[in-house]
Amino acid sequence: MGSLFAELARQASANARREVETYTREIPEFGFLVKDPRARVDTLEHAMWLRRRTVELSPDNSELSQSDLGYIASMGELRAAAGMSLDTRQRVLGVHTALMLREINEATEAQRGGDVDELMRMMAWFAPQGERGIGAYRQGFVRVLRRRIPYTEQVALLARSLLSGDPIAEELAEAVDMELSDYYAVTVFRLPERPVVDRFLENEIGALVKTCRAPVLWGPEGGDGSGELIALLPLIPGVGAGAGSGTAADVPPYVVPDLLPDLEPGHLPDLVRDFAHALGRPCAVGTAVAPSAELAEALERARRIALAAPVRQPSARLRPHSLADVFVELAVADVPFVDDWLRAVARRLEPGPDLLVTLDAYYRHDMHRGATATALNVHTRTLDYRLRRVRELTDIDPGSTRGVRTLSAVVTRHLSGAWC
Repeated sequence: MGSLFAELARQASANARREVETYTREIPEFGFLVKDPRARVDTLEHAMWLRRRTVELSPDNSELSQSDLGYIASMGELRAAAGMSLDTRQRVLGVHTALMLREINEATEAQRGGDVDELMRMMAWFAPQGERGIGAYRQGFVRVLRRRIPYTEQVALLARSLLSGDPIAEELAEAVDMELSDYYAVTVFRLPERPVVDRFLENEIGALVKTCRAPVLWGPEGGDGSGELIALLPLIPGVGAGAGSGTAADVPPYVVPDLLPDLEPGHLPDLVRDFAHALGRPCAVGTAVAPSAELAEALERARRIALAAPVRQPSARLRPHSLADVFVELAVADVPFVDDWLRAVARRLEPGPDLLVTLDAYYRHDMHRGATATALNVHTRTLDYRLRRVRELTDIDPGSTRGVRTLSAVVTRHLSGAWC
């Protein structure tokens, strides 16, 4: 055994103790090691074993055996059984890896540079075997989660791991029988009032998750009592028939139009309506498509879109809103004096009979008078009267370019609840 490996063997005990002390000091969930001597001894033994096997295997570039991987997996099982969170598990793996690299560097410096060949052999072993060890630890961790927590909670853990970029998503996806996708439509259902997640609602959402194979989780409750359901709707990347054409309407289901990342793929409205009906409450829906490595950023976009989108009852017409639908309202929300001006326009419409509802239907039906009148269940002459009334009260023609730009923004801001 060369000098570098001998130095690592000599320092193994001290380095293992330092690792345990670091866990206790820097990771709150390891505070129990101070009060539980048996658990501290077990943790120290694990740390010693890992260093001993590193010194035994790395000189000849020998792989961790199946027995070794089984022992590492048992460590993951032990931590999961103790209730360790995914965030803490990831932090533990990061701390362990950083300390091992530090120890290699310290051993090299202790040998005044040491043998470069030994250092290269150590690093060539450390990377692939470290990856195998981490994989085994994840598998053991997930095995316990699968036995101990309900299906919907496992799905929520998968969603969180995808949003945080945690590699454990692969094992969690296998545990809940889902395939990971390269692209997702991150979709936020904003609820003005957070529902009580009772058994019925949990069963409804759980059944839908199993059908559409999509990870979901409840987002944090808002300060105003609002809530949100976050769904990661999997997509298959590729250029559909409509890609590059400027619309997403003719894109085949489950295909992401490569050139239109912020327009909705064709299958989303059906899935969104299914989730909205399961929720059974008025909601606003925002969606943003992104590759799996950028889901956290997509979630922030989808949240902002959902905040700007109108709140509607679950119905056959409910659809997800993308950036293309509410980019005006998103910009307006950040310019208070413009928002105040639009709100003043909305106040002028208050004396009229259902004028905001009429304008909403008018623009949702692309200003088609017959379709709008049918949707409102009124005669076209009644519709014409209401549109004239809008023009009288605001001095803006709803069918003009100015009217579409101004009044459609007024309607959406009003229906989003931003002015409540």
